[in-house]
Amino acid sequence: MWVPRALSIAGSAARGGAGIQADLKTFQEMGVFGLSSVTGIVAYHPYTNQNVFPIGLSAIEAQVYTALRDVGVDAIKTGMLYTKENICHVAKWIEEADTTNVVVDPVMVGKMDTPLLKDDAINTLKTKLIPLATIITPNMPEAALLLKSNQQLTTVDDLKLAAIELKKLGSKYVLVKGGRLKGPAVDVLYDGEKLHIFEVQRIDTIHTNGAGCSYSAAITAQLAKGKSVQEAVKEAKKFITAAIRHSITFKRGVGPPDFAAYHRHGGVGVKEKIIEFQK
Repeated sequence: MWVPRALSIAGSAARGGAGIQADLKTFQEMGVFGLSSVTGIVAYHPYTNQNVFPIGLSAIEAQVYTALRDVGVDAIKTGMLYTKENICHVAKWIEEADTTNVVVDPVMVGKMDTPLLKDDAINTLKTKLIPLATIITPNMPEAALLLKSNQQLTTVDDLKLAAIELKKLGSKYVLVKGGRLKGPAVDVLYDGEKLHIFEVQRIDTIHTNGAGCSYSAAITAQLAKGKSVQEAVKEAKKFITAAIRHSITFKRGVGPPDFAAYHRHGGVGVKEKIIEFQK
């Protein structure tokens, strides 16, 4: 029996709500067989205060090689890659993989303000990996960093302009996520010709740890199932909104979305507006 398969190359989050853990849970909820290559472990050490533990490059390569050789993939997602060396090798492996569905989540800083990408790796991300992407999914701070902008994005118009500028880095599509805006939760998708504005009612909660990971994983899952990028984003928006609406609280810190909420409670309606962009 054939089943769609998706590979996540990302960090492992000990709290269980982000990174590889969020990706695999999302893949499962969306009916996709999930594979993983762990690039590092994000966890807080009580004595040394270290919170990122990188995995050796050979171990990352072995995981990717095994997934591609033994199982195969219909889509690949990247998350925390941490170093420019990792990015260069991941880009090479993606070029050699038998899939054109590549989702790059340019993970730079965690929800708990943990640096997840070294400063000297940002340019490598932009030049080596993003041009291979079907879609990139930056949040507002990540979009500003990729654009080398000292000015933060604060409005929907800022998201539109950022999406248009980020498209010049070479990905086929750009999705700028407006999770930090005030008012409705708006995301902007740009394909080089049209701006797609996706909007839902904002949910008043701080418990969104891993929401960005899960959102991009849901897009990856939909692409693996053969959906178009626009369909994938819209379905993923329904998924993550339901998950945030029923988010989970932990005994400490920011809790995660409930990845099972989409099937347990149903999705939500997403308003979509399309704007023709005149170059």
